[in-house]
Amino acid sequence: MGHDGRQDERTGSGAAILTRRSLLELAGLAFATRAIPPVTAFAETVHNQDESAQAVSPVMDKLSRYMSEARERVLPEDVAEKAKHHVLDTLAAMISGSEIRPGRAAIEFVRAYGGKEVATVVASNIVCGPIEAALANGVLAHADETDDSHGPSRSHPGVSAVPAALAAGEQFGISGKHFLRAVTLGYDIGTRVTMSMGGPGYQVATHRSTHGTVAAFAAGAAAGCAAGLEAQQMRLLLDYSAQQTSGIGAWSRDAEHMEKAFLFGGRPAAGGVIAGMLIRAGWTGVDDIFSGPDNFFDALAPRENGVVKANPTQLVEKLGERYEITRTNIKKWTVGSPIQAPLDALAGFFQKRSFTADDAKKVVVRIASDEANTVSNRDMPDICVQHMVAVMLLDKTVTFRSAHDKARMKDPAVLKQRAKVEVVADPRIDARRPRREAIVEVTLGDGTQLSEWVRDVRGTAENPLPREEVVAKAHDLIAPILGAASCATLINKVLALEDVKDIRELRPALQRI
Repeated sequence: MGHDGRQDERTGSGAAILTRRSLLELAGLAFATRAIPPVTAFAETVHNQDESAQAVSPVMDKLSRYMSEARERVLPEDVAEKAKHHVLDTLAAMISGSEIRPGRAAIEFVRAYGGKEVATVVASNIVCGPIEAALANGVLAHADETDDSHGPSRSHPGVSAVPAALAAGEQFGISGKHFLRAVTLGYDIGTRVTMSMGGPGYQVATHRSTHGTVAAFAAGAAAGCAAGLEAQQMRLLLDYSAQQTSGIGAWSRDAEHMEKAFLFGGRPAAGGVIAGMLIRAGWTGVDDIFSGPDNFFDALAPRENGVVKANPTQLVEKLGERYEITRTNIKKWTVGSPIQAPLDALAGFFQKRSFTADDAKKVVVRIASDEANTVSNRDMPDICVQHMVAVMLLDKTVTFRSAHDKARMKDPAVLKQRAKVEVVADPRIDARRPRREAIVEVTLGDGTQLSEWVRDVRGTAENPLPREEVVAKAHDLIAPILGAASCATLINKVLALEDVKDIRELRPALQRI
C-alpha cells in the first residue's frame, strides 16, 4: 500500500502495457501509449544494469537519490503553497492559451491524431494518450506570454513541468500531494542545468536555447517522479532527457509564437513523458550522462580556450534547501516579461496622482538592450511595449483581453498615446541583467515629471504575488473560457491539492465540453 493508504502508485494493478503504435509526426519521437508494465516485470533487467553500470560521480549519485525520494519527501509549507500558485498559474495559462493560435493548433492536431483515452487536454473535450496530452498542454501553456519564468536559468519551467506531471500523473493515478512534489522537482532539476553552464550567458555563448534545455530536464524530472522511478532509473531518465535536449536561439525570430510554444512547452513536455514511461518500462541507457566520455557538458556547455565552462556541482547546490519554484516569477500582467516593470511603474504613478492619458505629454521607458530588441514596436500587442503603455494610459490597467485585442493596435485613440512613448536601451539596466528592471519617466502637461526605477517587479521572488492576486489573475484567464462554476471548482481543487486522492479528479474542471 502507498503511504496514503492507497495501492502503491508505481506497481498497482492499474498499470498496463506499452506498445509501439506509430511515431508522433510532430515530434518525430513519441510512441503512442497503450499502457505500461509494472516496474517489477523488469526487475531482472534493472538488476543486471546495476551490476554492470559504470561508476557514477558523487554529483550524479546525490542528484538521482534526491530525485527518487522526492515523491515521498514532505515539502515545507511555504514551498507547497508556492507550488500551488505556480500550478494554478500554469493551468490558467493553458486555458487562456486555448484561444490563441498556437493553442488552437495544438488542440486541432491532437484531436486529429487521437490516442488511447488516458490524459486530459485542457480547455477541450479531448482525452488521449499521455504523450499527446503533454504535447498539447505544453503548447497551450506557452501559447502566449502568460506563464511563469525563472531568471537565474532564463527559462519558463512551468510550461514543461506541469503538463508532464499532469499527463504522467493521470497515467499512473497519482495523488495531488505526489503531483505537487513532481512539479516542484521539475523546477529544481531543470533550472539547475543551465545555471551550471552560466545561466543566461549559456545561450549567448552557444546559440542554444536556455529555455529548451531547462524544459527537457524539468519535464523529465516531473514525469519521472510521477512514474515513481527509483534512483538508478532516475539516472537513466536524466540520460534520456539529455538526449532530447534541443533548441537554438533562432526561436526569437518566430513572429507567430508557435515555434516558441513548441520549444518551450510542447516538445519537452512530451519528451519528458516519453522518457519517464520508457525508463519505467525497462529501457536501458547511460548511468551518468554528466560525467565520463562524451558527457552532456562536453557536448553542450560553452568553452573558453578549449576548456569546458561548466560547474556540475551546481546541479546539487542547496538541493533540498533552496527550492527553485520559490525563485520563479509569476507575472502580474499577461504580457511579455520586459513589459512587466513599465506597467508596474505606471500603476504606481496612478496610485500617487490622478491624471488622464491626455495629461501625459511624453513617456520614456528605459529597459535593457536585449529587452528593447524583444518588445519594441512588435506586431503582437502583448509583446509590444509602446502599445501596452498606451493601453495602460487609457485604461489605468491591463487585462488578458485588452492585452490580446490586436484590432486595438489600429485604434486612433491608442495610436495617439503610443506616439508619446519612447523606448530607450539603457546601459544602467543592461548592468542589472538578468533582472527585469525598468526606469519609466512621465512628463505631464503642467510640467510635472514622474520617475520610477522599478527594481523588484511585482510577482518576482523579491516582490511575490500573494494568494489572492494569483487567484484574481487565474479567474481573469479561466472564467471567460470555462465559466464561473468550473473556474471556482478548479481554483479550490488546486489550492487544496494535498486533499486530492487522484489527480484525474481535476479533469471535469479543466475541460470545456
